[in-house]
Amino acid sequence: MSAKLSDYRDQLFKGTPQDLEVRLHTSTTLYIGNLSFFTREYQIHELFSKCGDVRRVIMGLDRFKRTPCGFCFVEYYTREDAENSMRYVNGTRLDDRVVRTDWDAGFEEGRQFGRGKTGGQVRDEFRKDYDPGRGGYGKMFGNLDISV
Repeated sequence: MSAKLSDYRDQLFKGTPQDLEVRLHTSTTLYIGNLSFFTREYQIHELFSKCGDVRRVIMGLDRFKRTPCGFCFVEYYTREDAENSMRYVNGTRLDDRVVRTDWDAGFEEGRQFGRGKTGGQVRDEFRKDYDPGRGGYGKMFGNLDISV
C-alpha cells in the first residue's frame, strides 16, 4: 500500500499534469518542510536514514544569502524506503519543529532556492508571528514597530 499523495502540486513543474501525476506516483524524492533555519544536512540524513538508504539530501537555500531557509529534498534509492519515510517521519520533531513530508516529482537543479521575493520561502514573508527557528518575524512584517 503506497503512501497517499497530498493535494499540493508544484505550479512550476515543467510538463503536463498527467506527467506530474505519474512522477509523483513513482518518485523516490520527498519534499521536507517546516524545518528550522538552523537544522543541518547531517541531522536530516540521520533522521531520514532510519527509514531506508538515503541517496542524497539537498538543502533549501535562500536565493540571495545562500543560507538554509526551512526546507529540503530527501532522495531515496527505492520507492519503498521513501514510502516508509512518509509514514514514519512525517509529523515527528526535529530541532523542536514538526517536520512535514510530501512527495516530490524529482529534484532538478535550481529548485533548492526559495521562491519568495526576498529569497526565502513565500510562507516566511507573510508570517506575522515571531518564530525563532525560522528567522524571527516574517520578512514583510519584520520591520514593523510593535512597541506599545
